[in-house]
Amino acid sequence: MADIAKSVRSFTLGTAISRVMGLVREQVFAYLFGAGMSTDAFNAAFRIPNLLRDLFAENALSAAFVPVLTEQKKKGKEAQNLFASNILNTLLVFVGAATLAGIVFSTWLVRFIAPGFEKIPGKVGLAGNLTAVMFPFLLFIALAAWAMSFLNTENEFFIPALAPSFFNVFSIVIPVALYAYLKVRGVDPIYGMAIGVTVGGLMQLMVQGPRLFKRGFRYSFYLNFRDPEFRKVMALFVPVAIGLSGSRINIFVNTMIISLLPERSLTWLNYAFRIQHLPLGLFGIAVGTVALPAFSRFAAEGNIEETKRMLFDSLKMVLFLTIPTSALIAFLANPITSVIYEHGKFRAADTPPVASILVLYMIGVPFISALRNVAGVFYASKDARAPMVASFASVGVNIILNLSLMRVLGYRAFPLSATIAAVVNILILVLLLPKKIGAFDHKPLLRYMGFLTVASLLGGGAAGALFYLLRSAAGSSFPVKLVGVILCGGAGLLIFFGICRMLGVHEVRAYVKRFVKI
Repeated sequence: MADIAKSVRSFTLGTAISRVMGLVREQVFAYLFGAGMSTDAFNAAFRIPNLLRDLFAENALSAAFVPVLTEQKKKGKEAQNLFASNILNTLLVFVGAATLAGIVFSTWLVRFIAPGFEKIPGKVGLAGNLTAVMFPFLLFIALAAWAMSFLNTENEFFIPALAPSFFNVFSIVIPVALYAYLKVRGVDPIYGMAIGVTVGGLMQLMVQGPRLFKRGFRYSFYLNFRDPEFRKVMALFVPVAIGLSGSRINIFVNTMIISLLPERSLTWLNYAFRIQHLPLGLFGIAVGTVALPAFSRFAAEGNIEETKRMLFDSLKMVLFLTIPTSALIAFLANPITSVIYEHGKFRAADTPPVASILVLYMIGVPFISALRNVAGVFYASKDARAPMVASFASVGVNIILNLSLMRVLGYRAFPLSATIAAVVNILILVLLLPKKIGAFDHKPLLRYMGFLTVASLLGGGAAGALFYLLRSAAGSSFPVKLVGVILCGGAGLLIFFGICRMLGVHEVRAYVKRFVKI
């Protein structure tokens, strides 16, 4: 069986740089703007192209494009390039048109996605203007996702994973550079963030260009909607987009409902969501992205047994990576939030709400991460219907829970509902999985997951207790919190590994060796 650990390590390294830069971006955002009307308007505005990003790009494009491109690659470089150019030109036409429409109707879109903004004078107008400034980001990121998919089929993962760090760099530099300039001219400095998003999206595309040509891509002015291979992609793309966009649709619906809650609720959720994306991007997305081309190769060969072995290996790997890290972040949520955000205009009073949201988000990270691997088996076999049905079910659960719980839990209802919806999504796919890979014994995987959970809870709980003792003895200054998070988190990981060894979870040691192997 092919070992994906090396590719996962490469993807994770690139993603690590990107995610760290993403957290720095959020720190800058929190420092400059804190939580208030402008940040709510920006977050709502950014969510509009972000939702469409998953409908037109990244996950959906990769899941539909990679399996067919893998087939074309076997026919030779000329066939591969012609097909890739057809998809590229299609994106330029349709996503370009959507971008122009989004700019024109930006204020209307804000009124639709955030009806509660109407209560505050000027909030809809600000969010609408920010939406118009950021909408070109959609086109740039769609083309960047196309480039990433092409490079992934060439087994190149580091540069595509690193590319978002260029987005983050420009999302940091531009708002900082423009802050004083805009403020002295009476313009809300939040516009600097919007400009940074658009320029950052362009740079995320441009940095992948040299690697594309090195890997042999040559552009052709070719646009053929009747091409059989193009139709295969389109037959997959629509249901894949719906299936993979479940989380984004949930976010979209959440934004509509959250806008009715007290001010700052949306900003608190966004800050917690960004921290959640650190382990999700480093590990969950990494394993799912690397596994998809492998699933596609096995599906093209009709090798069900190899698909099954790869699936269970990737699931064990992603659970090993996400369960302990999620537990540690959850138990250390308060000091982590404080260390990352509690500077400038981000007040100490904002930390407890963000931390409480973060805990609920982290519970769902292993399920969301595993979902990408299970769904990948369906997409590789060109079955997008099952993931689409599962996604619809999860969206329905999310909406019902949000409406039912928001009066009781307030903003905390939203991360809890998102986590439960992710569990429902993966359970449905697991029940349908035997139709794709045949019968399988799930008990070893559940036992492995149970042992990991026990070890992670004990390790995370110990880390939380150690931090509490350290804070009681040394105070709660920033250096104490920073050192405490590092030391207590490290101690929690050591305890996790020790308990895994006591429980006989031999896979943990094996995965560590695979990741550190050169």
